[in-house]
This record gives sequence, structure tokens and C-alpha cells, in this order.
Amino acid sequence: MRLRRSFFDSQFLLVLNIVTNYAWLLPSPWRISMESVNMRHLLKWRRQQSPCSSITYSVQFQGEFELTILNGSWEDAVGCQQVTRTECDLTFDLGSDSDYSIRVRTECGRRVSPWAELGRPFNRRETILTVPAITLTTMGDALQVTFKGLPLTVGVTVTIWKRGELVRGKSSLRVITVQQNPLHIDALQEGAVYCVKAQAHLDTHSKSSSTDTQCVSITGPGPTWLKPTTVTVIVVILAGLVFFLSWSVTHCSPEACYAYFRKEPQPTALLLDWPLTRVKIYPQDELREPIHAVLLTAQQRVMSSREPSSQLDKWTQSICSEGTDRPYQV
Repeated sequence: MRLRRSFFDSQFLLVLNIVTNYAWLLPSPWRISMESVNMRHLLKWRRQQSPCSSITYSVQFQGEFELTILNGSWEDAVGCQQVTRTECDLTFDLGSDSDYSIRVRTECGRRVSPWAELGRPFNRRETILTVPAITLTTMGDALQVTFKGLPLTVGVTVTIWKRGELVRGKSSLRVITVQQNPLHIDALQEGAVYCVKAQAHLDTHSKSSSTDTQCVSITGPGPTWLKPTTVTVIVVILAGLVFFLSWSVTHCSPEACYAYFRKEPQPTALLLDWPLTRVKIYPQDELREPIHAVLLTAQQRVMSSREPSSQLDKWTQSICSEGTDRPYQV
């Protein structure tokens, strides 16, 4: 009896725990879908009702590289972590032609919902290619075909033919990429009408619908006399202009020249009207330090040798004092 009661108690607690945890779980996103147009991959989902007022979403993906090289790990989608919107641009995350598994979950603070996965793996080769927008421009005997909004990994097949020759199979096919946009077609027949249509393609299995046929008339490089005539007219105009300027310079009267080529007065800021101060420059001899020299005769030398040194010093000092204002003799 006790064993049966303990068994029912444990089952009751287990069911209560499951119900409680389920009641506190956040609902996962639903109706997850992938919209891929012209190699732009946009994941979308819908939000379910939840008592949480600040719900965010996070997206992860797993491709062949993550599955085989990274041991089945999931990578966070850049720019799609804890976002409030219900879509995620995975154009740069899905960078190969392998199959990708994608999942998204709801978050509210620390509480998270179970992961909800896309119904089946997605491959970017499944993208939908729209009809390319083209513009035709004629330049003499050449034709330029320009494409707008062409994705980097998408090529275009261009079909060109002269009107009336498509039925006979005389058409030209050109396959270009984004790097070759615009397409130049030279050496076309002057006066003929050429038609163009294009089709975008990703591989042999993914192609867009063809554009509407557009036809233009080739005007040609123009009349053969147009270029020589234009050059002649330009030379005549330049020669007349040079002659007029030469005549004006040689036959211009002083009054007319002054009227047409008037000299502007010098700005007052450049005029030198500051007071000048004279600087006295002394001769080089006056800047020298005076040197007192004494010329002794033979008799004075003999007398100086006989006199005491004290008397000689006094005599030399007297001569120096007397000779300060006289010319120096060295």
C-alpha cells in the first residue's frame, strides 16, 4: 500500500513539474519561411502571443562546413542576435551552394523558447531570378547594353540579331557578368535595325524569364564630310581670333588702351609710409680697441737699464698718459 502511494506521489510530482515548466516556457516562432530573390535571402517568421513584453529573437544556421568540419556545430547569424524584428537577412551568411539548416528561437531576458527550424534545408541556388532591366544606347556604329541591379553571382545571356534574320537563325549570343557590364557591340551595319533581348541565369537549372525585345536603329558614324568641315571651321575661327587680337594690340591708341587695360592703384597696405630712422655707420678703424705703443731710443734703453725698475715703471706710465691723444706709432 505504501509502495503504491509513493509511486502515485512521484508520478504526480513529475506531471506537476512538467506542467509548471511548460507553463513558463516561451512559445517558439512559427510559420518560418525563406524568401530568396536575386540572391538576396530573407528569413521570415511570425510571433506567437506571450506574456513577455520585451521579446527578442536569435537565428542560427548550419551548412556543410559546420556539419562536417566543425563537428555539427551551429553558427550565430551576424546581425540577427536578440533582434526585435521578425525577419533576418542571411545573404552574406549563406555563402556557398550547400544545403543549410536554419533555426530561430524566442528570448525574454534569461528565458528562451525551444528552437524552431525551417521546414527543409535551404540552398541559395533556389533563388528566384527576376527579368533584368536593360537600357540600349547607340553610339555611331556601336551599341551599348546596360543592365541595372544585376547581382554579383548572376550572369546574363544576351541575344542580338538584325531585324528579319532571327527566323533564319542569324543571331549572336553574348554571355556577360557584372564585371563586363555594360556590354559594347561594335562594327554594326549602318542604317540597319538591331534587336536585343536578355535572360539572367545562375546555372543551367536556374534562369529568369527573357526580357521584352527592344530594337534600335544604327545611325552610323555620320557623314564623311562632317569631320573635315568641323575641323576647317574651328581653324578659321581660331585664325580670325588671333588676327583680331594682333590688330588690336598694334593699332590701339594710348587712350583706348588705358581705358581697356587700366592699371589699378597699389593697395595702401603695400605702401611704405613708415618713418625711417638713420643708422650711423662708423668706420672700421673707430671700432678697434686702442693700443698704446711706446717707441724707445737706444739712449733711453741704456738709461732704463741703469734705473731701478720702479722708476722705469713710472716713466712708462707717464709716457702712456701723455700719448693717449697723439697718433700711435707701432
